[in-house]
Amino acid sequence: MTADTHGDDERVVVLAHEKFPERAKTATGVLKYAEYDVVAVLDRDRAGTTTTDHRADLPAVPIVESMADAPTADTLLIGISPIGGEFDDSWRPDVRTAIERGCDVVAGLHSFLSADAEFAELAAEHGVELRDVRKPPADLTVASGAGADVDADVVLTVGTDCSVGKMTVALELLAAARHRGVDAGFVPTGQTGIMIAGWGNPIDRVVSDFTAGAVEEMLVEVGDEYDVLFVEGQGSIVHPAYSAVTCGILHGAMPDAMVLCHSAGREAIHGYESFDLPPIDEYVDLYEGLAAPVHQSDVVAGALNTSAIEDDEAARAAVEEYAGALAAPATDPVRFDADAVLDAVLEEV
Repeated sequence: MTADTHGDDERVVVLAHEKFPERAKTATGVLKYAEYDVVAVLDRDRAGTTTTDHRADLPAVPIVESMADAPTADTLLIGISPIGGEFDDSWRPDVRTAIERGCDVVAGLHSFLSADAEFAELAAEHGVELRDVRKPPADLTVASGAGADVDADVVLTVGTDCSVGKMTVALELLAAARHRGVDAGFVPTGQTGIMIAGWGNPIDRVVSDFTAGAVEEMLVEVGDEYDVLFVEGQGSIVHPAYSAVTCGILHGAMPDAMVLCHSAGREAIHGYESFDLPPIDEYVDLYEGLAAPVHQSDVVAGALNTSAIEDDEAARAAVEEYAGALAAPATDPVRFDADAVLDAVLEEV
């Protein structure tokens, strides 16, 4: 399991050059859900504004042009993870400046900062850490089916595609459940979730034989400490590139219930537009059918990302249409609240 990635009193600068907020999912997730103090966002295209100028549901944080313009901080966090997870050389001056200022650097890329000769030498010189949260532990193994034996009821967010809000929905359900007094926990499976929670296994970087085992290990680690666990899903079972990750999480988590997440208006796989999305009811059959040989699990509710819809009434209509297609309760837990979905989940588990 990856080590803690932050402390609650840590002052953090988040790098999101040219991508904030729409294409900086890690940056927005950290701003919205992490407990540490974000003191600046780096985006050379939006310098001089604040985060709330671009997304009203985020805390107000100044956006500056470079690390040299940022206030005193403990950590620089790379808030972008492009397709393929490669490091962009245009970020190099900011990372170099951060290290020279004595900041740790946290990244969720597939290309590890600690393997970069310049950064490794500079970090050693200044006594700072390069924390690659997508670097899996070395002692992972295959799943044994132990996930079914944990005390907690397990709820998995699954998706119609990538970037539809699976992590967000899991965290919104977590907050809503805790607000009701439910002893609930969160199991992070991706780099952003790990940065927010401070622990976890980066499932999309794990050897394929060990993906289910890496999820199972986390369930065994915390599954007897909570009544309900919300597991962060990844990818989609129909995704031409990432379906293997989705299946590994599904079989490793052995969920007692699933919540299907979708983005309103999306008709094709994001980034793979030649692949159309199947109808919603087909997803229900696909996920339930794939789960069944390992552990019986039903899609009990849906979460619809309506951020692309400006009008609230139109968003509510879209949610109602989605619920009808799903034949289950649905909501947008960010725009409205999580009650309908949480009710269905708690009734099931």
